[in-house]
Amino acid sequence: MCASLLEPLRVPSLKEACIQRLEELILSGDLKVGERLPPERELAARLGVSRPVLHEALVDLDGKGLVRIVPRRGIFVNDYRRSGSMAILTSLLAYHNGQLDPAFAQSLLDTRLLLEVETARLAALHRTDEHLHEFHDLLAQEQEAACCDPQTLTSLDFDFHLLIAIASGNLIYPLLINSFKNIYTSLTGAFFRQYYGSPVVEDVHRFHRRLVESIERRDAAGAVQGMRAMLAHGETYLKGEQP
Repeated sequence: MCASLLEPLRVPSLKEACIQRLEELILSGDLKVGERLPPERELAARLGVSRPVLHEALVDLDGKGLVRIVPRRGIFVNDYRRSGSMAILTSLLAYHNGQLDPAFAQSLLDTRLLLEVETARLAALHRTDEHLHEFHDLLAQEQEAACCDPQTLTSLDFDFHLLIAIASGNLIYPLLINSFKNIYTSLTGAFFRQYYGSPVVEDVHRFHRRLVESIERRDAAGAVQGMRAMLAHGETYLKGEQP
C-alpha cells in the first residue's frame, strides 16, 4: 500500500474549528459585507466555545482581512477582495472542500503565468553555479521518482519552481511562491494524481530539463518560452483539454 495513503489523521483544534465555521459563513455570504457580528460573549455561546478561543479566532480572521475589529464598536465583516491578504487563499480552498472553484483556479493559473515567466527570465540572467547544482540534483530526484507516489512528485515539482524563484535573485518572488504553497500544491497535486503513471508526467520532467538547459546557457528568451510552454501544457491537461 502506498505510504501516502496512510497519513496521520488531523483533528482541528477548537480555535481552528471556530475559524473554519466563521470563514464558511463569510465566504458563503451568510454573513454579509459590512454586517456587525454579535458581541463576543453571545457569539461564543452560539458557537459553543470559550470567549478566549473565539477572540483568538477573530484576531486570525482580522489578520486575513475577513473581519475588522473596531475597539468599542464591534466586529464587522470585510469585503475580502478589498482587504484580504495572501493568507486567505488557503481559506478559499478549504471553503470549497479542497476543490478548486473554476474562477478561482483560472485566477491562480493567470497569476502563476505572470509570476513564473518573469522568475524564469531572471533565473537565466542571475543564476549561480550553486543554483545549477541544485537544479541538476532536483532533476536527478525527479528521474528516480518518476514512478513514485503523486505526493512525492508534487513536492519535487514545487521545489523546482521555488528554486527558479530563488535563482531569479529577487528576494520577494520566493516569498510569494511560498506564501501560497498550499494552494499551489493543491493545483499540481490534482494534476499528478490524475496523470500519475502516464507519459504526461514524463512530459513535465522533459519541460523541466529543457528549462534548466536554457537557464544554464543564460538564455533568457529560451527560459521564458520554456516556462510559457510548460504552464500551457499543465493548464491544458488540468482542464481536460488535452489533445
